[in-house]
Amino acid sequence: MKIRAYQEVERHLLNHAKPLHQSTLTKIGRRAIALRLAEIELTSGPVARNRVRSSLSAFFAWAIAEGFLEVNPVIGTAKAEEGGSRERFLSEGELAEVWAVLGDDQFGDIVKLLILTGQRREEIGGLRWSEVGFKRDLIALPPARTKNKRLHELPLSPRARAILERQPRRKNTDNTTRDLIFGYGEGGFSGWSDCKARLDEHLLAVRKRTDKRAKPLPQWRLHDLRRTVATVMADKLGVLPHVVEAILNHVNGHRARVAGVYNRARYEAEMRAALERWADHVAAITPS
Repeated sequence: MKIRAYQEVERHLLNHAKPLHQSTLTKIGRRAIALRLAEIELTSGPVARNRVRSSLSAFFAWAIAEGFLEVNPVIGTAKAEEGGSRERFLSEGELAEVWAVLGDDQFGDIVKLLILTGQRREEIGGLRWSEVGFKRDLIALPPARTKNKRLHELPLSPRARAILERQPRRKNTDNTTRDLIFGYGEGGFSGWSDCKARLDEHLLAVRKRTDKRAKPLPQWRLHDLRRTVATVMADKLGVLPHVVEAILNHVNGHRARVAGVYNRARYEAEMRAALERWADHVAAITPS
């Protein structure tokens, strides 16, 4: 297994499944698994529940193969619906909570960039140094890396640029410098579900410091940050719809064919102004 995948499974079995450790394998039934999964979903969300369920199922399948068990107690337990509402966006208070618990590790910096840029997680998690132009203060995502297969040039606010500038130039196994900014080995950042689960656990722990009966942040996904950026820009900051679409790279069809190249310079200026206003807004509602 890759190191990151191994660490995730280890966390699932040793941390999330810890309440099951006191029981012998033959005493762990479907009901015990279902209750543990329900608790995980309550504290860490549906994605974490499903990932832990997969790890537990693999573990019990191994136990059957080794002759320790006859039945896999995970079989028959329900998988959680991960989709959730497509209309979910974070309030300013929720956004401030998320920002406050983000660390200075790779995942923390990636989430901050998702908030500041409104881009997709794969676009930031797989970002390359060759796609970042510090002289022009922008990110240039090639068509192969965008959903609509079009070049996407995104201006960088000073706050987003600062996050990128502090990233180390990581090395490949042959000691050459990686073009990929985040992640290890051959690919970009991975381990999204486990990192998101830890983030949700941290959020709940912070909430419980002031109220022991506090509940987790209502179900949310990293993609909801993108919707949050668009909503606040349009509704609170007064950014025009075509500029929001350009920032999110939603421009397509007739508009893209007619205005794509002709308006690129003008759109870049409007996008930059909007992203800097958004970054200032984020700074005003989040801790430094």
